Amino acid sequence: MKIGHRSFPCLLGRSGRKFAKCEGDGASPKGKWKLERLYYRADKMGRPLTALPSKPLKPIDGWCDAGGHGRYNRHVTLPFKSNHENLWRGDRAYDLVVTTNHNQRPRKQFGGSAIFFHVIGREAMGTEGCIALSEKHLAHVLKSCTRHTYLVI
Repeated sequence: MKIGHRSFPCLLGRSGRKFAKCEGDGASPKGKWKLERLYYRADKMGRPLTALPSKPLKPIDGWCDAGGHGRYNRHVTLPFKSNHENLWRGDRAYDLVVTTNHNQRPRKQFGGSAIFFHVIGREAMGTEGCIALSEKHLAHVLKSCTRHTYLVI
């Protein structure tokens, strides 16, 4: 990953990158994606320095990844009966997690959900489609982000 003239090692989707992203394919979607909102674990750290809109995570925060559901690829409150991702994780992957506008407007059912910019967690070889950096590098990148920052994959 590059920001300005600095480069940072990162993980992409385990299936590489592709334009025609589908739910569950493990690929990072090629394109230019706006960084929407930073969520962070306030129980583990203070509010990170960034101009992005920020919100502390809560154990009830989730993200719907149930294709065909009306809340597909949207923030949800747990408990949630359909398939979802829990944003309050036991590992450190979502201690800092930034949502993107991938597949938001227009939203295509099964077109890929929860494409986040987050901390490297348990992934050794690749993510499920997200972009992941070390916590130190992600915190550094967030300092440079504005409401007009885009992630280019």
